Amino acid sequence: MITVNADGKIMVRRCLVTLRPFRIFVLGIGFFTLCFLMTSLGGQFSAKRLGDSPFTIRNEVMGALESRGVLRRMSDMLEMLMKRMDILARLENSTDFHKGDEARFPLDRLQPAAGLMERIQAIAQNVSDIAIKVDQILRNSLLNSKVMEGRRDQCEVPRDPKYPDCAGKVEWMRARWTSDPCYAFFGVDGTECSFLIYLSEVEWFCPPLPWRNRTAAAPSPPPRPPVQAALRSDLAQLLDLIGTGKESLSFMKKRIRHLAQQWLRAARRLEQKLKGRQRDQKHILIHIGFLTEESGDVFSPRVLKGGPLGEMVQWADILAALFLLGHSLRVTVSLKELQSHLGVPPGRGNCPLTSPLPFDLIYTDYHGLQQMKQHMGLSFKKYRCRVRVIDTFGTEPAYNHEEYATLRGYRTNWGYWNLQPTQFMTMFPHTPDNSFMGFVSEELNQTERQLIKSNKVSSMAVVYGKEASIWKGKEKFLAILNKYMEIHGTVYYETQRPPEVPAFVKNHGLLPQHEFQQLLRKAKVSSQHPYAEDFIGKPHVWTVDYNNSEEFEAAVKTIMRTQVDPYLPYEYTCEGMLERIHAYIQHQDFCTTSSPPLPPKTKSPAMQSPLSPLVLSPNATHLVWSPSASREPQAWPPVDSLQVWVSESQHTCTETCRRHGLVCEPTFFRFLNKEEVFLQLSITCDSTEYEMNHLYPAVAENVHECYLQKEPLLFSCAGYNTKYRRLCPCRDFQQGQVALCRDCL
Repeated sequence: MITVNADGKIMVRRCLVTLRPFRIFVLGIGFFTLCFLMTSLGGQFSAKRLGDSPFTIRNEVMGALESRGVLRRMSDMLEMLMKRMDILARLENSTDFHKGDEARFPLDRLQPAAGLMERIQAIAQNVSDIAIKVDQILRNSLLNSKVMEGRRDQCEVPRDPKYPDCAGKVEWMRARWTSDPCYAFFGVDGTECSFLIYLSEVEWFCPPLPWRNRTAAAPSPPPRPPVQAALRSDLAQLLDLIGTGKESLSFMKKRIRHLAQQWLRAARRLEQKLKGRQRDQKHILIHIGFLTEESGDVFSPRVLKGGPLGEMVQWADILAALFLLGHSLRVTVSLKELQSHLGVPPGRGNCPLTSPLPFDLIYTDYHGLQQMKQHMGLSFKKYRCRVRVIDTFGTEPAYNHEEYATLRGYRTNWGYWNLQPTQFMTMFPHTPDNSFMGFVSEELNQTERQLIKSNKVSSMAVVYGKEASIWKGKEKFLAILNKYMEIHGTVYYETQRPPEVPAFVKNHGLLPQHEFQQLLRKAKVSSQHPYAEDFIGKPHVWTVDYNNSEEFEAAVKTIMRTQVDPYLPYEYTCEGMLERIHAYIQHQDFCTTSSPPLPPKTKSPAMQSPLSPLVLSPNATHLVWSPSASREPQAWPPVDSLQVWVSESQHTCTETCRRHGLVCEPTFFRFLNKEEVFLQLSITCDSTEYEMNHLYPAVAENVHECYLQKEPLLFSCAGYNTKYRRLCPCRDFQQGQVALCRDCL
């Protein structure tokens, strides 16, 4: 036995007194070990999950090698601690601590120490076992990384004729992959393999790499089952969707509330017309680009002063119509929200979206269209067929086609988009090449009509033109009008009256909408408009040449003697707009590609195609769809509304169709862009050529040369040249609803 003296007791006590903090230390080591293992192994397993990005595995493996060394050192340290505790235990067995009160103190301390030693031993064993497992994982990872590294080193640009742009795109990536952070977001790291993986799996310029494990990718979620759209009976939820924070939004919400009862009555009437017809609910994004801060949002500060309000009036009505038709809407007026809804990756907009576009349709304006093109990368080209552009004045095909407009010098700030022309939706139906969206004018009951009629001032005219530049050069015309009527205007100016506005014009400045409507209801004359000229006419609309003083003065005298009742075309009512937008959503499909025109085949002049669905009308003046020909189920408007007329050399197709009580329908051009149509119309063609020209198909009669359209985007109702007579596709239309044929609904 060892004699216990004072020094010995002090020595033993010092060892035992430190057991409690030592226990805390050991528990801390255990907790640290657990966290470390979770981090290290989590890194390994995350590397496994990121199998689609093999160029990140190398960094993970190197970190794990260091982890293995730390684990081994921790295991050795715990074993050493266990040995030292074992020495203390043997010391306790060889010492007579059971004598005296002083001996009982260290004995009480050693009893929990024995349990602690067992715990340390268990922790050490667990760490040792885990270290062995980590070692196995690391060996497998290293083996896999060597195989992968070998593959990475072997990546070569494939020479596949199905992917002719692959080599050029790889070359571009070598030089520019750091120009946009979005490439790194998708895993590009500067290696050849990362370029090829990106160009084959994110973009589509290169063929898939055969060694890629594509089965590991998560399967695409199944398409959502279609939900049937049902006409809504409450606009409260729409007001919440529109949001707050801008005066423009407040104006739109106020307008929707004001017309709410008219909208709801119109929805009920349309529901009766549809007779329970099934309609799929569409997921629609409405992005009002001109209200974003990035576009300047010049409208909001002036909206409460009276204008310009036309765009916001139209957007408010579009929102109300889409919502009441039962579709699922998202409304954005900020670029950040747009990026979030589209799934734009971080960066400068050169990469595609991170996931498939979640919207069936997108309604936007030119500002929003530019923002989408800037941030969607290649996805913009893929999904642009889903876009509908709210375009106040319209865009004719000659300005829409970038190459053609550039060659011909058709310059415009808003052209060159290469969209289908009917994707542009206008405020007025002044060009059939675009779709007429329109807006709503407030309907009046009989009492209100009578009140307006009684308050009409016969000697008062309102000339509409909010910008001073519109009045420039009109002094002679205005002076004649001023001889008979008091002229009112609503020209905007900040401080000083514009010199372009004559002093005799009573200018009201920008008026709030309700005040401007009151002013119009008192007036006898307002400025003319092509739509009003063509589809409303006298006595409500008079069209004169204001440069012809005698003609203009005679028209003013006649107008002053004429009594008229208030008139609102059906297409500018809530029901008319609901009906029109419903038809567009159900039938317009710009994502299904139509077959391009076939090259002309040489035929005998006397030969007519037996397969032509067109036949001469009974009076032999034009072609119609043969009653025995099958109807194309995807064609809209229905093909049996088609009539083919030949224009005079000085007339557009728009004018030609109007002269026959019809409207030009550009979607029908594909049915008459064929050589046999010339033959059916008894037009002699010594030669037939396919060329890119917005006037084709046409014939130069003096030389018997016929021309067919080479580029379908250039089919246009507009334009003429005295050299040509054009083939014009015309159709019937509903009275008061020019956008729809009689059987279009």
